[in-house]
Amino acid sequence: MRCSSILRCAVALVPLFGGLAQADDIISSWNSVHLPPSPTLTSVTVDPAHTALLVLDFDTGNCTTTQRPTCFASLPKVAALLDAARRHKMMVVYSTTPTGSIKSVPPMLAPKGEETVVHSGVDKFLGTKLEAVLKANHIDTVIVTGTVAQGAVLYTASAASLRGFKVAVPVDTLSAPDPFAELSATWILLNAPASVAKNMNVTRSDMVQF
Repeated sequence: MRCSSILRCAVALVPLFGGLAQADDIISSWNSVHLPPSPTLTSVTVDPAHTALLVLDFDTGNCTTTQRPTCFASLPKVAALLDAARRHKMMVVYSTTPTGSIKSVPPMLAPKGEETVVHSGVDKFLGTKLEAVLKANHIDTVIVTGTVAQGAVLYTASAASLRGFKVAVPVDTLSAPDPFAELSATWILLNAPASVAKNMNVTRSDMVQF
């Protein structure tokens, strides 16, 4: 095909490739996408002296059987990790959303003493003292628990990995209003580019050893 100008060539090619472009996006192919196989969980052994447990955005206002049933169901799992962390004298860090309050954390997860609290959006490193506090306490590993999976958990775990921290995310301690959000966040954590995925371990709370 010979064209007298770039514009005429572009116009001439539209009928050849226009249909492909319209059919080859994720929305038009949405119903034909198949779920990947479930990932293999990894047992994790942490050194309490260099590990922090992150307890992100739990709030009695939304962590309920009606709004976020998996959040409500995760509370005993998070509480067990929290109890183990305190027994091993691990660092514990809480977060709230910018409009949230630490007083709204469910009672079984309530902070004690001088445990660190940060306030931020989905990335708890952004605009907070989190990185500085972790490094000041010689932390090289974080266990990330929280809600929502596609928000605080996904972005904070990714941000931690990008900063060089080893990351463990127990799947029974993350939650969201919709199961697909939990599934997709878990998949992204494991399948992100190497700068994120290389430090990432997806596990269960009973597979974390101290």
